[in-house]
Amino acid sequence: MSDPASFTDYYLRQIGVVTPLSEAGETQSDHSKSIPETVSEKVNLEDLARQAAGCTACALSRKRTQVVFGTGNPHADILFIGEAPGHDEDIKGEPFVGRAGKLLDGLLAALGFDRQSVYIMNVVKCRPPENRNPKPEEVQACSQWFDPQWDAIAPKIVCLLGRVAAQRVLQTEEPLTALRGKWHEYRGVPVWVTYHPAYLLRSPSQKSRVWADLRLLYRRYQSLMT
Repeated sequence: MSDPASFTDYYLRQIGVVTPLSEAGETQSDHSKSIPETVSEKVNLEDLARQAAGCTACALSRKRTQVVFGTGNPHADILFIGEAPGHDEDIKGEPFVGRAGKLLDGLLAALGFDRQSVYIMNVVKCRPPENRNPKPEEVQACSQWFDPQWDAIAPKIVCLLGRVAAQRVLQTEEPLTALRGKWHEYRGVPVWVTYHPAYLLRSPSQKSRVWADLRLLYRRYQSLMT
């Protein structure tokens, strides 16, 4: 599968997104990004993760297995943010490793990315009971880790996955439908909103919409990189 269009179309079909080859192939390229060897830059994010591992700022700490801090390239240009860990994430200690994570992996692969070329994190670092939505006070408690983590990564572009992440970052009560399809900004960084992969598991007909969203995100990314 050396042809870029075939490569992208393969991953899209694996996750149930059907799109013309001419459209799929627009996004495929090499996104490998070297990680700087500056020790001081590495320590910031690693130290933050170690500090967060012992956090007891909210009630979620009482029943968690472990804090789910983030994964990927600590100097990634693109940052993906979800809402909170689920059961699988709580066990493994890594965000988006369950069924929704596999779907996200497929979408990233179709764009030509993988987990080592982007960074993935959640608004809340501990699993809410029964995978319920995080409470406002839980989101607020995690802000002590969220903003420093964002600053340590220093992304050039951000994709918010789902309503909880979108409302927290954009500081709004507007529904996802009102936030999706337009560019926003947070801490001087362009921000894009789309559906959470877990929603796509419940509503697979929306996969093509998310793929369209990600293609637009990719085009903005390309414009920032040139």
